[in-house]
Amino acid sequence: MKDVSKVIEVSKAVAERGLSEEGIITIPGMLSRYVRLANGALAHYMTAGETGPAVILLHGGIEGSSGTAGWRFMSNMLAANGFRVYAPDRPGYGLSDVSKAEYLDVRPLAQVEFVKQFADALGLEKFHLSGNSAGCSVSQQFLMVHPERVLSTAFIAGNLGDIVQKERLPPSAGKFTKNPDYVMPAFDGTNESMFTLMDGIIYEQKAIWPELIEMRVRHSEIQRKARGGPWFSRDILVEQDPDRALVISTKDRLNKLNIPMICMYGLQDVLLPVENGFNQEDVVPNIQFFYPDECGHQGQTDQPDMFNQVFLEFFKTGKVSWETAKWAGVSRRRPINPDLVEVPAGGFPKPVPEAYVDYPTLTTALAS
Repeated sequence: MKDVSKVIEVSKAVAERGLSEEGIITIPGMLSRYVRLANGALAHYMTAGETGPAVILLHGGIEGSSGTAGWRFMSNMLAANGFRVYAPDRPGYGLSDVSKAEYLDVRPLAQVEFVKQFADALGLEKFHLSGNSAGCSVSQQFLMVHPERVLSTAFIAGNLGDIVQKERLPPSAGKFTKNPDYVMPAFDGTNESMFTLMDGIIYEQKAIWPELIEMRVRHSEIQRKARGGPWFSRDILVEQDPDRALVISTKDRLNKLNIPMICMYGLQDVLLPVENGFNQEDVVPNIQFFYPDECGHQGQTDQPDMFNQVFLEFFKTGKVSWETAKWAGVSRRRPINPDLVEVPAGGFPKPVPEAYVDYPTLTTALAS
C-alpha cells in the first residue's frame, strides 16, 4: 500500500507551487484564454503557438480533466515546431462555463457541437485533431459528423464507437496491464482520492505532480457544485437516444474514411487493457496502431518525448518515420500501412500477430 500522503503533499501556499490565480498549473508558453461560443457559453482553453496549422487536443473524461491536465507536455513542443495548439476544457470539465444548465451537457453530441462551435469561434476551418480516452471518443464522433473539418487524427487509448461488436474487456482480462485487480475508485473530492484516480491512468508516478492534484480537485469542485454531483462515465461515452446515436455511429463508417488516422494505445494500460486496442485494430485497416511500452492510459504523459515525436511527424507529413515508429511500438499484428509509416530499406518486417498474447512473448518476438 502506497503512502499517499507523501506523494500528494500540497503546499497551502498554492501560488508558490506554480498555480495561477485561476488555479491552473503554470506552464511557460501555454496561455490561458477564453472565447465566446455561438450558444453564448464562454469557453476556456489553453493555447501555444501563433502561426502554422491548427491542432485541437481533447482531454479525457475523469473528473478534474482539462486542457492543461491532459496536454501540458505536448502543447509547447508542437508550438515550437510550427503549429498553433488549442486545448479546450470540454463541457463539464476544467474552467468550462457553468453559468447555465445547458452548458453542462456532457453527452456525446453536445461535446461534438462544442468542438465545432469552438473551432468556429476561433476561425479554424480545418485542423488536426487528437483526443485521449473520452477525448478519443469525442474525436471519432466529431469525425462522423464533420469529416470535412479534419486534416488528420491521432487517437490515444480510447473507444472508437460501435465499430467493435465485442464487449469491452475489464482490467482483470488484461495480459499486459501492471494491475489486473484495478477498479476505478469513485472520486470523493479529496486530494488523496484524486491521486488514486491518477495512479490508475498514469504509468509513471513522477508525472502526478502535487500541482496537478490540486488543480484537478479545485476544478472538479467547481463542476460538481454546478451540476449538483459527480459525473457518470456512461453519460459522456454513450448516446442514450437511438436517433442521436445514429449520427455518431462508427459501424461500417470509420473504416471507410480517407482521413489519415493513427492510434496509440499503451501496452500497460490499467484502466482499459490494451486488448481493447487489439479488438479495434482488427476492424479499422485504415488506422495505423502503435502499442508503446512502459505506457498507461494517458500515454502523452507517460512517454512525452515519444508521443511528441510521433505527433510532430504525423501532423507535419502524414507519416511517421520508421525509427520513430519502432520506438513507439508500431503494431505488427497485421501488415504495417505504408501510407502512414515510412517504409525502411529492405521493407517492413513481417507481421507477428501470434506474439500479442502477453508481455514476455511479445518482447521476445519483437527483439528477434
